[in-house]
Amino acid sequence: MMSAVDAVARVLSRTTGPEEVSVVARELAAAGVPVFPCVRGGKRPLTEHGFHDATTDLEQIAASWRQHPAANLAIATGTVSGLVVVDVDVHGPVDGYRAFERAHRVGLVSGWQLLVATPSGGMHAYYPAAAGVEQRSWQAAHAGIDFRGDGGYIVIPPSTVTTNGSTGQYRVRRVNPGASSVLDSDRLREFLDPRLIPSRRPGRALERSADVSRLSAWVAARSEGERNRGLFWAACRLAENNRPAPEALDVLAAAASQAGLGEREITATVRSAYRTVQPRSQTSSPATDGWFRREAPVRPSTSIRGLS
Repeated sequence: MMSAVDAVARVLSRTTGPEEVSVVARELAAAGVPVFPCVRGGKRPLTEHGFHDATTDLEQIAASWRQHPAANLAIATGTVSGLVVVDVDVHGPVDGYRAFERAHRVGLVSGWQLLVATPSGGMHAYYPAAAGVEQRSWQAAHAGIDFRGDGGYIVIPPSTVTTNGSTGQYRVRRVNPGASSVLDSDRLREFLDPRLIPSRRPGRALERSADVSRLSAWVAARSEGERNRGLFWAACRLAENNRPAPEALDVLAAAASQAGLGEREITATVRSAYRTVQPRSQTSSPATDGWFRREAPVRPSTSIRGLS
């Protein structure tokens, strides 16, 4: 039996102009994918309860487009449809493609089935939903990435959006000819916006180690313009979790070096972070100051292997 994301890819890959919206709506519904109408040229649902009114009822869908023949088309994401979407945004200085590329290099977003170009210059990457697992929608605004899962929806091709008098169309960019794979949305969120959780209970050493590993990988993936700020942010998280300052440098130095920072800049940034978070604690001690001035060479960790 064809999965929901395969059905969507098959149907959307055949679409051309916006005049086919109602046809696509019926074809997706016939394939078991619930859909609903949105306002002409926009993303606001026309149904009373929004994406909760998504349906596969062909008569209801036909009635909706008889009443609103120019309506846009949307799919409710998550368990209800069997697919989830990574929404890559481009707004001003925020470029979600950079974050998506970093995540792709470490294998977190490589299993997409369909890529759709959005009118704003962004992209939707479609994946099969995880069976029997709730994947809630979330945002990582600073990275320019949104995740559309349970509790969310997306507008799909061949819908159009009008902004500032200019109209653009959602269009299929690429279909994966191979097999798609389930997206680990929790790991992706932690990679884009890692948040250490203090461990005050016994038996959590392994979990703390995993948190630090994710944080280190995130620092290593920072690009030029983000490296120093990312290192400072990561060091602050370690300081907030009461990690000793020498340990923070050991954890982050190789990752920051891999990102392209020099040893002196790394040491100064970590020191600044600890002084910001712990102004009267360990960062003021002679022993710690001596550590911050150490001349030990920074040894980069093994580079993350790129995908072919």
